[in-house]
Amino acid sequence: MKWPLVILLFAVSSALAQTATPAQRSFLNRILHPFGPAKTKTPKFQDPRLRGLLLEVQVPTEPVRLSEVRQLRVHVALTNLSGNPIALDFPTSQRIDMQLLNPAGEVLTRWSENRAFTEEIGNLLINPREQIVYNETIATRELQPGRVYSVEVFFPKYSELRVRQKFMTAP
Repeated sequence: MKWPLVILLFAVSSALAQTATPAQRSFLNRILHPFGPAKTKTPKFQDPRLRGLLLEVQVPTEPVRLSEVRQLRVHVALTNLSGNPIALDFPTSQRIDMQLLNPAGEVLTRWSENRAFTEEIGNLLINPREQIVYNETIATRELQPGRVYSVEVFFPKYSELRVRQKFMTAP
C-alpha cells in the first residue's frame, strides 16, 4: 500500500518541479532545501531607479588562445531582483558598451568604436525576476599571450551599472 503513495508523491513533485519558476520553488525543492536557495546580493546603487538590478558578465574561464581566437565572447546578464518593474531609458539605440583593460586599468579596445548607433530614443522595461541577456564579442587584437586582462561592461547612460571580470590569455 505504501508504494503507490510513494510513486504518486514522486510524480506530483516531479511535475511541480518542472513548472516552478525561480521565484516559486517546487514542493520537492522545499523539502530538500527548507531554508531556500542562496540569496544573491543586490548592489546598493545611489540612483533609486537602478535599485534591484544585478549586472553580471561571463567570459571564458580557460585561458584564451590568441592564435585561435580573434574575438572574445562576452555574456552579459542584467537581472531585476526586485518585486517592481524597472524602466531604463536611452538617448540612442546603444544599450551597453564594453572595453578590454590591461592590468594597469588602461583601455585597450572599446566595443562601441566599430559600431554605428542611431539617434533613436529607446526604453527598456525589465519586469520583476526578468533577465535581459546580451551575447557580444570584442576584438582581441591588442592583447598579448600569457597576461591577465579585464573586460568591463557598462551602460553608458547609467554609470553605476558597471561590472568587470578578469580573464587570462594562454602563453
